[in-house]
Amino acid sequence: MNFKTIRQATGQLLIGLIGILIIWELLYLIIDKAVIPSPFTTIEQFFQDLPLLLPHISSSLYRIVIAIVISLLIGVPLGILIGVNKWCDRILSPILYMIYPIPKVAFLPVFMILYGLGDFSKIMLIIWIIVFQIILSVRDGISQIEPRYFQVMTSLYAGKWQSFRHLLFPAILPQILSGLRVCIGIALASLFFAENYATDYGLGYYIMNAWSTIDYPDMFCGILALCLLGYLLFKLIDGLEYLLVPWQRK
Repeated sequence: MNFKTIRQATGQLLIGLIGILIIWELLYLIIDKAVIPSPFTTIEQFFQDLPLLLPHISSSLYRIVIAIVISLLIGVPLGILIGVNKWCDRILSPILYMIYPIPKVAFLPVFMILYGLGDFSKIMLIIWIIVFQIILSVRDGISQIEPRYFQVMTSLYAGKWQSFRHLLFPAILPQILSGLRVCIGIALASLFFAENYATDYGLGYYIMNAWSTIDYPDMFCGILALCLLGYLLFKLIDGLEYLLVPWQRK
């Protein structure tokens, strides 16, 4: 990234932070109840509690990253298979359409029974939630490729690997990254729910523990940490898009 891009990203961050602080301060003044603490008091406490927050942040980040990597390893090949094979599309797409709308957080007790109370059951829940989004993003990316491009690759006697490298992968990469942005939001929401059960570390546990002790500034510190974690993951996706999809740079 050049200096101009870094400057724009820094400007966007500052605008976002200032906007959130203004809205937060207005809510604090209008509602005037302890449940919404002052943003400046919360930020001060956030830096004071940062050593306590870091283990919770790292635990949540670990679960999300592992789940996303495994989902990519499963979802991308399966999405390509459905996208290039019409018989697989006819058989598997109706199954995906039926499973995808189901509120999958309801399966957390099932995963806890099958895989125990540790990290694995929570990671499996996140995978179960986001892998379908990745499969459909890859399939849709392939379906948007114009048929004449395949004809060009055939006329050039390109093999399967060459077609994948020079046509399929560049075509589906923007869709994968867009799907990942959606998956991050879904993963954070699902993780917050999953970390309320049988765990001592994680931002979901930290927030609900502060809520149960009526420590609202501490609760908002956890919410702020969750927001920053999501922001960093989004910026990571933006950085990957800048590096891997240069033809879509503005």
